[in-house]
Formats: sequence, structure tokens, C-alpha cells
Amino acid sequence: MKHAAGTLLFIARFAVLGLAVAFVVGLFWPGSGERLRERFGLATPPAQPASQSHVGNGPVSYADAVAAAAPSVVNIYANKIVTEQAVRMYDNPVLQQLFGGQPTTFQHREQTLGSGVIVSAQGQGYVLTNNHVIAHAADIQVLLYDGRIAKASLVGADEESDLAVLKIEASNLPVIHIAEQQLRPGDVVLAIGNPLGLNQTVTMGIVSAIGRQLNGSSAEDFIQTDAAINLGNSGGALVNAEGELVGINTLLIGKAAGAEGIGFAIPVTTAKKVLDQIIATGHVVRGWLGADYAFVPVAANGGLPAAARGALVTMVYPGSPAALAGIRPRDILLRIGTDDILDPADLRRREAAFKPGSTVEVSGLRNGSPFHVEVTLTQRPLMSANAALDD
Repeated sequence: MKHAAGTLLFIARFAVLGLAVAFVVGLFWPGSGERLRERFGLATPPAQPASQSHVGNGPVSYADAVAAAAPSVVNIYANKIVTEQAVRMYDNPVLQQLFGGQPTTFQHREQTLGSGVIVSAQGQGYVLTNNHVIAHAADIQVLLYDGRIAKASLVGADEESDLAVLKIEASNLPVIHIAEQQLRPGDVVLAIGNPLGLNQTVTMGIVSAIGRQLNGSSAEDFIQTDAAINLGNSGGALVNAEGELVGINTLLIGKAAGAEGIGFAIPVTTAKKVLDQIIATGHVVRGWLGADYAFVPVAANGGLPAAARGALVTMVYPGSPAALAGIRPRDILLRIGTDDILDPADLRRREAAFKPGSTVEVSGLRNGSPFHVEVTLTQRPLMSANAALDD
């Protein structure tokens, strides 16, 4: 018993001595204990900061993106003179009974509300907006972010893509930065514009889909988003989480069609091509084969991949380049120039990119046999594909 008590007393004295030595070492050599633990692999992992407890790597605020893009978004007020038919009644009651009234016309001023984006082009004050915002306008006024008002002149418009370019004379114009990275479904986007006259309104959503075709004969595609787009947003900016321009807002499918959260924007790559052509020539020129296309049917049990390649010719316009080259309905087109054809939308985009007068080789299958023809493209006629783009 005495032996056990002596042993415990010895251990207690040794522990007290060890604590005293550790206190003195820690007092004169701070951090030595942590270094010893690291040497023997006993270091504790650093505590995670509170900001990393969020799932994913998305920001908790998009205020920086809005601050970068919003100054480049302007309000557009397009004044139109509208002529309407009316009936002017005769003052004489007898003439009213006999003739009813006299047909006449009257004019009144109508204002269209929209948005626009200041873009970089040769250092000038160019503004991109929708064609349907300024179509047939007699006077166009632009309200800048800082409250200044500028009169705008129309440089040119493209009805098929529903884009127009305006020019304003003003100094110190904030130019939006154009995104270079390709959009993906699921990316966060912000719509900035002037909906219902509510200046500089920002709504948030995601990219629902890319490459949407709203008209079977159009060469353009659209970004689908669930970011709220309302009357007055047309022509405004669709930006990414960095505040870079990714699209020009153009229309929505509203509750009247039984839809909610379905809006569309013109991709910035398309808008940039239209902008450059309008500034250079005042209009947009597209190549045209002169045929309509559909998806290539693939049987589910045919052993072929689900993603069909190529485009099925459904109709060839008489006298068109395709007709002159001998392309026929039910031909399957697989290649144009040096590029493979993915689907009908891809073919329309590729043929539109050629200059009228260009001669290209088109390859495909006819009744299962390969064929090759030389086609000289002409200028694409106006395809009124955007009648439904009006807000």
C-alpha cells in the first residue's frame, strides 16, 4: 500500500514538473508546441471559415455583376405616328340616317417602351436593341443610366434576328463587356432592363436551354431563360454572374399561352455578327441554299445513335440554288463545305454564314447512295420569322 502511494506521488510530481517546463517553454518560445505536433503528425486541421460552409461555389450576392453591367443598359422611348381609320358622323340627322357617316383617317402619337445596351464598336456610341422596339419610329429617345437624354438615329435593322443598331452622340459612355465563355444550361443569368417603365430593374434566373429554334425557317437560335422578362425588357441585357453580356432579351411566352418562366434572348455571338454587318453596310446579308429541312428520322431499334446527324430535305424552292444544283426532297445532307451537318438548325446557321455568290460542295445520301453537288449560294430573302416577337 505504501509502495502504491509512493508511486502515485512520484507520478504527480513528474506531471507537475512537466507542466511547469511546458509553461516556461511556451512563454519564451511561442509556437514550439504546434511545431512539435506537426513533426510527430499530430497537428489539428485548420478550422474551415464560415463562408465555405455554403454548398457549391456560387456567390451570395450579384451586386458586383449588376454594378458592372447596369450603367451600360439604357431606356428607349420610340415615338410612332399611327394612322387609323374612323367614321365622322354627319351633323344633319337626316344625312346620318341615310349615309351613317363619312369614312376618314386620323393620326395620333404612340410611344413604344424598350431597353438597349451600349456596345463597343469603333469607339462610337452604338446601342443594340430589338427591331420591334424601334420599327416605324419617327423619333427615338435614349435615357442613359446617369439621367442624360440623347436623341438616337437608326444605323440599320435586321428583321429576321429582331435586332437594330442605334447611334447616339454623348461623351463618357459606359460600354458593356462581352462574354467570351460559352453559356451552358444551368448557368445563372441576370436580365436588366426597363420593364413597365420601372427603370433599371434586375431579375435573376438560369439558362434553361440554348439553341432554341422559334421558327422552322429561321437561321437564328435563342437562349431560353426563366429570368423574368416583361414589357419594356425587350432589347435589354442578359448578363452572366460576372456582369458580362451574354444575350439581348427579346420576348417571353406569357400566361396567355399557359406558360410561366419562359423567356428568350438573342445570343451575344449572333448579336455581334449583326452589329458588325450593320455598322459596315447598313444591313445584314445571309447565304441561302433554297430548301427547307427536317430532322433525319432514326428508328429506336435501328442500331444507330439516338443523336441523328444531318438534315432531311423536305422542300426545294423552284429556281433556288439547291434546285439548280439538283438537290431533291428526301435527300439527306451530311456535309456543307468542310463542315459536318449536325441537324437542320446547324445547317441553316452554316449556310447563312456564307457570302452570297460563294460556291460550296454539299454532300449527302440519296436513296442510301452518296452524292456530291456544287451549289452557288444566293442572298437569303427576307424571312419574316419574328412576327411573334412583339411584346
